[in-house]
Amino acid sequence: MNFIKRYKILCKFRDNIYSSDVRLIYNSAFELLISVLLSAQTNDIQVNRVTKSLFQVANTPEGMLRLGIENIKNYIRSIGLFNNKAKNIIETCHLLIEKYNGTLPESRVDLESLPGVGRKTANIILNIVFGWPTIAVDTHVFRFCNRSRFAIGKNVFSVEKKLLSVVPGEFKKCCHKWFVSHGRDVCRAKHPSCRVCIINNLCEFKDKHHYLNK
Repeated sequence: MNFIKRYKILCKFRDNIYSSDVRLIYNSAFELLISVLLSAQTNDIQVNRVTKSLFQVANTPEGMLRLGIENIKNYIRSIGLFNNKAKNIIETCHLLIEKYNGTLPESRVDLESLPGVGRKTANIILNIVFGWPTIAVDTHVFRFCNRSRFAIGKNVFSVEKKLLSVVPGEFKKCCHKWFVSHGRDVCRAKHPSCRVCIINNLCEFKDKHHYLNK
């Protein structure tokens, strides 16, 4: 895909309905971190449901530690991998207090040293909390970029590198969120809605004509 097509796609996303923020509900950097940790293999609706109650009783590292792992499990029991996620929350809170005075570090290396925090989560925190021009690549972004040929790569890291090289600086802070919204709502894994897609004239998806006629 050439630069002109990519630029037109980004302008379409910027000017239309795509949210300028993630769908997780949070009121602080720490709440965002916990929400993203909980979102692995779980949809945002379910995460928001459990954090609405959880954050009322504990929304700081100190509060989570006072609550304790068993009580955290009780709040998040309805989401996938809740045992491991509760353990990661407790260990992360210990590290935030012991090493970073209870605040999130503005460093990829430091963020990725926290239990349960990988490159994608670190990119989200660096982008949303600290304003870094990073681009997090999850399954929605990976699928959209390869399917549309916006940025082709064999794995999420190669797609991330490609995006960083082809996305103009003015779009780097928001394009992850646009791509996630588009991947969830329109460019779905099964039965993509090409007929209502606002970029169907720009997308290079090889099978789009099949879905345009459905």
